[in-house]
Amino acid sequence: MSANVNIAMVPVEGDLDVTTVSAVRRRIERLISAGCRRIFVNMADVGYVDSAGLGLILTELRRMRDRGGLLSLINVSDQVYLALRRMRMLDYMPVRRAQARPRVTSLDPSVLPLRRMTLRVDAAALSEARNRVGELLSTLPFSADEVFDMTLACGEALGNAVDHTCEGGVLVTVAAYPDRVVVEVSDCGCGFEVADDEELPETGAFAERGRGIRLMRLLVDSVSISLKRTGEGTVVRLVKLVRPETQGVA
Repeated sequence: MSANVNIAMVPVEGDLDVTTVSAVRRRIERLISAGCRRIFVNMADVGYVDSAGLGLILTELRRMRDRGGLLSLINVSDQVYLALRRMRMLDYMPVRRAQARPRVTSLDPSVLPLRRMTLRVDAAALSEARNRVGELLSTLPFSADEVFDMTLACGEALGNAVDHTCEGGVLVTVAAYPDRVVVEVSDCGCGFEVADDEELPETGAFAERGRGIRLMRLLVDSVSISLKRTGEGTVVRLVKLVRPETQGVA
């Protein structure tokens, strides 16, 4: 189990049934008690979920929502996904099937954003910047859960930028397009680059930043990190696609 202050991953080893729910519940409840607001349950090794497992998922989901957080399942097999759909679990929580990450195509340069706003981030008022970005995202065609995840990812990028840059040198831009929102966080630090699909090291000088990037990848559809085109610094680019079911939602 890995975690930072707000986000954690809980792996399930083997089937989620009456023999394993107690151990999984203890892990989740420790995180909730510690104030974690976003929990991913990794179902990569789960081939079967019984009524005890379904009950655990619903109970912990309600507990997280009562505290203003969110629990979801990732790497769900086709068989388990079908069982969850039959039980109407998909109506209550985000569920990501194994290898179901959407492909994010490049934007057509001729397509202009529907809306675009840039804010300067004060390192002494980081929470205000996060809240402002969240307010902007909530006006776009995303579900409340998608806004929650995107805001967390932006908060991670903003925190990294403030931690690794010069005072007052962080900007965040939110641009809305018909099929996506693009959030760019730029700083004036030393600069580094990471491709969207690049494997990240678990140890070494880059490990701390690598953990943050992996968490952002869980929360949004694309994360790319590049050097600024002019001057010194880094641009973190986060992309969240608009799902067909939320098209037209204000």
